[in-house]
Amino acid sequence: MERTGISSNRSWSDVAYSRAVRLGNLIEVAGTTSSGPGGDILHPGDMYLQASEICGIIQRSIEQLGGSLDDVVRTRVFVTDISQWEAAGRAHFEAFGHMDFPPASAFYGINELLHPDLMIEIEATAIVSSSTV
Repeated sequence: MERTGISSNRSWSDVAYSRAVRLGNLIEVAGTTSSGPGGDILHPGDMYLQASEICGIIQRSIEQLGGSLDDVVRTRVFVTDISQWEAAGRAHFEAFGHMDFPPASAFYGINELLHPDLMIEIEATAIVSSSTV
């Protein structure tokens, strides 16, 4: 099986990771935060906007590897303030709520992320119908 992937294009990419990797029909999207290519944090203090930004990054990553959000079967959502899970959930619903069977998902309350302004990180797994990119 051919292994393909895309870079995160973020300043911390030198720790040897990809934004997403496709192997056959499987696409794994790494933990994704609301940050720009230069590492600047987008939407500090706003859980909903950070989650929306992340869902867009995940969507573009999966599309670059030949899939779509409809192929996502699992998400993992890590939030630094679990009391704001509903704001994150609203953005998640906007991305996946159109599906007959949205992805299996879990929300985790965690202590912190790489930068104090990051409030949320999301991982995704997709299985696409075609094994070619």
